[in-house]
Amino acid sequence: MLVTALDKKLFRDLMHMRGQAIAIALVIAAGVATLILATGAYSSLDETRRTYYERYRFADIFAQARRAPDYLKEKLSQIPGVSVVETRIVFPVLLDIEGMNAPASGQLISLPRYGAPVLNGLFLRSGRMPDPNRDDEIIVNEPFAKANHFQPGSKLKAILNGRKRELTIVGVALSPEFIYALAPGELVPDDKRFGVLWIPHEAAAGAFDLDGAFNDVSLKLRRDAVAAEVMERVDTLLEPFGGTDAYARKDQQSYAFLNTELTQLEAMAYVIPPIFLAVAAFLLNMTLARIIALEREQIGLLKALGYKRVTIAMHYIKFAGLIAVVGILIGFAGGTWLGRGLTRLYAEFYHFPFLVYLYSFKVYLAAGGISMAAALIGALRAVRDAVNLPPAVAMAAPVPVRYKQTWLSHFALIKRLSQTTRMILRHLIRYPLQSLLTTMGIASSVALLVSSLFTLDSIDFMVDVTYFRTMRQDVSVTFNEIKSLKVVQEMQRLPGVLNAEAGRSVPVTMRNGARSKRLALSALPQGGRIQQLLSKELNPVAVPDTGVALTEKLAEILGVHLGDRIIIEVHYGQRRRLEQPVTAILQGYLGLGAYMALEPMNAALGDGRAASTANLIVDEAKIDQLYAKLKEMPSVSGITLMKKSLQIFRKTLVENMNIMTMVYVVLSSIIAFGVVYNSARIQLSERGRELASLRVLGFTRGEVSQILLGEVAILVALAIPLGWIMGYGLAVEIAQGLDTELFRMPLIVSRATYTQAALVVIAAAIFSALVIKYRIDRLDLIAVLKTRE
Repeated sequence: MLVTALDKKLFRDLMHMRGQAIAIALVIAAGVATLILATGAYSSLDETRRTYYERYRFADIFAQARRAPDYLKEKLSQIPGVSVVETRIVFPVLLDIEGMNAPASGQLISLPRYGAPVLNGLFLRSGRMPDPNRDDEIIVNEPFAKANHFQPGSKLKAILNGRKRELTIVGVALSPEFIYALAPGELVPDDKRFGVLWIPHEAAAGAFDLDGAFNDVSLKLRRDAVAAEVMERVDTLLEPFGGTDAYARKDQQSYAFLNTELTQLEAMAYVIPPIFLAVAAFLLNMTLARIIALEREQIGLLKALGYKRVTIAMHYIKFAGLIAVVGILIGFAGGTWLGRGLTRLYAEFYHFPFLVYLYSFKVYLAAGGISMAAALIGALRAVRDAVNLPPAVAMAAPVPVRYKQTWLSHFALIKRLSQTTRMILRHLIRYPLQSLLTTMGIASSVALLVSSLFTLDSIDFMVDVTYFRTMRQDVSVTFNEIKSLKVVQEMQRLPGVLNAEAGRSVPVTMRNGARSKRLALSALPQGGRIQQLLSKELNPVAVPDTGVALTEKLAEILGVHLGDRIIIEVHYGQRRRLEQPVTAILQGYLGLGAYMALEPMNAALGDGRAASTANLIVDEAKIDQLYAKLKEMPSVSGITLMKKSLQIFRKTLVENMNIMTMVYVVLSSIIAFGVVYNSARIQLSERGRELASLRVLGFTRGEVSQILLGEVAILVALAIPLGWIMGYGLAVEIAQGLDTELFRMPLIVSRATYTQAALVVIAAAIFSALVIKYRIDRLDLIAVLKTRE
């Protein structure tokens, strides 16, 4: 390969400007890495999920019934479009674990009479399948086993239909049905206090009096099946046996949570990388434009010697391209490493049994292509100026800057400033576009920090609203079936209980014209003080005497407003169809909520004074006595401890957010350093003679440094408030992107977030300034005054 004279010049220029080139390359690398990180992690997790679901036959349709006879399985399998049907027995149970004072809860699932499950298969981590002829052997899910240090041979006690039984763990497994294992009433998984237990069919049938019957069914569809038609037929068959509406995989709890997380991860790829690439394009344009200005005479000489315009243009395009290539390669390596790390974190959190990490050539090609395009676009304007310079004009000395009084000179305050300060202000005003672009680049790093740090503010606000202003109970108790309100009155007399309020939850489908949503309709007592409803303005709202109160997101999904009437199809008991007005719109950040007053709901359902839950305020000094009593109550199937739930909620979300926040802090610091260092370094090259002249005239090193670094300080000071505004706008976009049915992030940006963002950028700017000051202090006055750098 022939190395031309221009190529040698190119490599000399790159070595001479290696600091600036590396700074630009790092900004490009940050954009490439973020794109690969987001798209790589998303595609890998999506492929892992798809493979897991396929290998272990995750069902497409789910439905429940009160007691359906086994012969119904044959009829379900004859529904057009159904390929596989599996029936089973599923019940919530209360667990008594040795060494744990608080009761734990679990979901008991029957295994087929012979062999492993056909649908929702088990990935056996250790141990074996239970003996079908034993009624005390179980398999537990791996997260639960790890959290409690269980292994094959360990024992635990469970309350099965009011009777306490000792069960032996013979295996530990994972299931695609419980990637996200969430206990009733919990907001995040509590692996220590909630487990999934698989038990032989005969043992489950005997314990819950379901010989020859089932209460849960899963179906796999053929490719040509119409899910809506299948679910309608399933509902028709199960309705006489207390069936609830069938629902598709997309509404299955574990799938819905994971799908929301993947959607948010995918959205990250469209928000962050463009910021880095735009800044990189700006830096390359700024760098090349100033290099060309400094090399006017060389460009003119090259043209005079016969070099064509295309050859000279390619010389500078190569300069930009080589920097971009270095940045892209660093981004490939960093993005791959970060992507694998993030994918492993998600895989561990969602308990995948294996991980499929995709090295998608298309992702790398797209990241590299977009980055190279951004770099070349940033260089084009500067290159155009280079090739358009006529040789005679280029070889002539540039027209000296005409220094005259600016509009600043008319202000009396300006005249009181020091000479050095006035020099700084005049230079900034004479080059407004250059100053503006530099300010915008620094502001971008501030904006990126604000938009990432605000999530921590939002989580704190969500915690306050959810745990301290809405769900103010200490303990929530779930009954294994609908109970008389007398049960709640009995709980009032339990040791340590200061107050108890009844509640009820009923599965329903809410409809408004063509719009519908399946969810649980909750009932709270009128005049209750434990669980509080909040308006959109976060003011306390009483449970409405009539009608229903909907959270803002649910009202949006259904397209209803205050005063509108909606249809409520009840999937319980006599499956009534109610028509109720919307009497309140509420605020809620987790899930969808619909509420009625308890007495009107009981009256509408026609089953008397009934409750399915109880919220308790308890005396912490007697909490252990309360736990002991609850473990002995056969009517209790689940217990939620709000303080424990809060701890896990904080730990889960904050840990995940902290990891991403640290990544964004590093990336934002790279932007700030890249912009500040390049700007100051180029100014040093442009103004080397001027600064050296000042030194000869008697200016101290500190005064000379102040002229150059003072400009940087002013630009950083201007960029910070602009970055705050840009960051708030970006936070708005991110909050809107996180607005899903399962999770909504309030837009809360605290003063501390703005301060932290500013401090990070200031620190990066100070580091850049110190590097530049080191160079200024070591200026060779004679060499600089003899020739241009």
